[in-house]
Formats: sequence, C-alpha cells, structure tokens
Amino acid sequence: MDFIPYGRQTIDSSDIESVIEVLKSNYLTTGKRVNEFEEAIASYCGAKYCVAVSSGTVALHIASLAILDREDKIITTPNSFLATANSIIYAGAKPIFVDIAKDGNIDLEWVEERLRIDPSIKGLYGVSFSGNMLNQDRLKEIRERYNITILEDNAHSIGATYRGIKAGSCINSDVSIFSFHPVKGMTTGEGGAVTTNSKEIYEKLLTLRNHGMVKSTDMKPWEYEMRELGFNYRLTDIQSALGLSQLKRLDDFIAKRRDIAKSYDEAFRGTIVKPLYRYNPESAYHLYVVKVDFDKLSISKEELFIKMREKNIGLQLHYIPINIQPYYRKLGYGDEVNSNMYRYYKEAFSLPIYPLLSSSQQDFVIESLFKVLDVK
Repeated sequence: MDFIPYGRQTIDSSDIESVIEVLKSNYLTTGKRVNEFEEAIASYCGAKYCVAVSSGTVALHIASLAILDREDKIITTPNSFLATANSIIYAGAKPIFVDIAKDGNIDLEWVEERLRIDPSIKGLYGVSFSGNMLNQDRLKEIRERYNITILEDNAHSIGATYRGIKAGSCINSDVSIFSFHPVKGMTTGEGGAVTTNSKEIYEKLLTLRNHGMVKSTDMKPWEYEMRELGFNYRLTDIQSALGLSQLKRLDDFIAKRRDIAKSYDEAFRGTIVKPLYRYNPESAYHLYVVKVDFDKLSISKEELFIKMREKNIGLQLHYIPINIQPYYRKLGYGDEVNSNMYRYYKEAFSLPIYPLLSSSQQDFVIESLFKVLDVK
C-alpha cells in the first residue's frame, strides 16, 4: 500500500482550472482574486473584514503587531505549533503558558485563575486545537469580565462551529487567524488569513501586509507613504484562485473528515486507544488525536511511530510543549506546572485524517495500530 500520511491536500480538476485561468491572465500577484478571496472568507465566517496573507505564521505576526503593545503579558497554550507563542514575542510581548484541558484546548478555568491573580495580564491567545473550537460562552465571559485582548488561533478550525458560532466570526475575540497549509481543511499552497470586526485593526493589518505603505486619493498617482515598518506578506492571485475553488468544497471536505472521525471512534470504543474527545459534530477535525497509556504496554511511543512507518503509515505528534523547547528554556520557561500537557505529550499522537483517505486505508490504519500495540 502507498504511504498514508497524517494529512494531505485534496486537489481536483476545478482547482487546477482555477489556477490555470489566473496564469493566463494579466495579474499573478495581488489582483482581483485576492479581494474576492478575502470577501469570500469573511462572508463564510461571518466576520466584517478579512486580510489574506502568505502563511498562517504571517497571519499571527501581523495580528500580534496590530493588537499588542511591547511588554504585554499574554496567556497562551503550550499545545500548539511554535508560531502561536512566537508571534507574541515577535511583537515584543511576553507569553504566559497555561495548562490544557482534557480536550487539548487551553484550560479556560486556569486562564481565569491567572487573570484573577495577575490583573496586569493584557490578553489571551487561544488555539482551537485539532478543529475543536474554544468554548465561546466562557470566552465571552472572560473577555467581558477582564477586558482583555483575545486572539483565536483557528489554524486548525476553518469550518468549525460552537453552538452555531463559526470559527473566524470574531464574535468573542478581537482577531482570528487561519492557515491554508496543504494539511489544513482547505489550502492555497502556503497561505493564511486574519479576520476581524474592527475597522481600525483591519486597516492596520492592510498596512503591515504591504511594507507599511499607504496610498490615498489626495496623493499624486505615483506617490505613496511608508508610515510604519511593514512587510511583504501578500498572498498571490494564483493562491487566491486556488483558495476560492477550495472554499466552495470546504463543507464537503469537513463532512468527510467527520465521517472518518466517527469511524475511528467506533473502532476504538472499549479499547486502550482513547480519542482525545468524544465525537463532536461541530469539530472541523483537522487532526484526529488519540491517547494511549504506554506505561501499561511493552512498546514505547517511539517504537510505535517507527513500526507504523514501516507499514507505510505516518503518525504525527501534535505537539511537543512549546515551553520546553530549547529557545524558550533560554528565556526562562520550562518549569511551569502543566501536568495535563506533559501527560498528554507522553500519551498522544495523531492518526491519518483527510478527505481522500479511503475506507480501506482507514481500516488498514486501525488494524495496523492494534497489531503494533499488540491489543485486541
């Protein structure tokens, strides 16, 4: 059997035709497709504004520059890709790592406890991990009670909902970011976006994306002004055309992911393989994460990864705790009492999940996992 990765893109002829159409046009970089893509994302999520950028990390970077001040203390999760916490540091602010709950998301009860203890904390960067949105009711309470800035890192979660609230709507946050990397729910190759309901934040994002430059109708045709230090973080028309095509099928992609997740849940019921959370019909299921208590087995986690790779199955780990990375240890992190995160790191791994995963491939993954773990 061909190699089965933990995630991959879903590309069809309509995507290819959309990209070819742009390649034959006059604009390859930033033209009308970018604007169309931004409007489509904003409409899909129910947000007022969207700024498309060249990656999810870039989305985090300019969002952080737009909403944070230097020296701000910002609560975040150790259970994410490095870019979430890194973006806080990019803005000259300071991450504060808070433990996760059993579903892999930041523990909002612990967040509130930290806010009570330290009223100088300015914000929260929460990750909707694996496609499972943050509890929007608690997020609203925290935002209103403590008047903090909130960024929702929805890199995993485009298309997810929480009691009907869509990821990226920014109903209970200042900004939300998305990633369109090939393993995500939809792709532009590399790419990302920031959504917001604030015109002020939106205009700052636009400036930061394009070298800090501003052009206005009262300037001469060739004039522009650089009003702050910005970047070339633009998305291309080529990528935006792919994104527009993908967005049309996003709900179908997510429905397939949910079907795969439901099948995994059924297969693992009553076994030592425990899904991270019970099947959630509102999750976008970017990842399907399970936990196994390796202390009760004769095989280590490393051996499991190697033996599954020998069977042409790619497991993945999401994530190594950010606060114990060497760079963060040099900054004085690493001694936080994040017992849930550290236990999670010992036990968790991600199984293949993507729309093109066939039922026979999924059956092979399940059978292989049980065989390697030597359990019934």
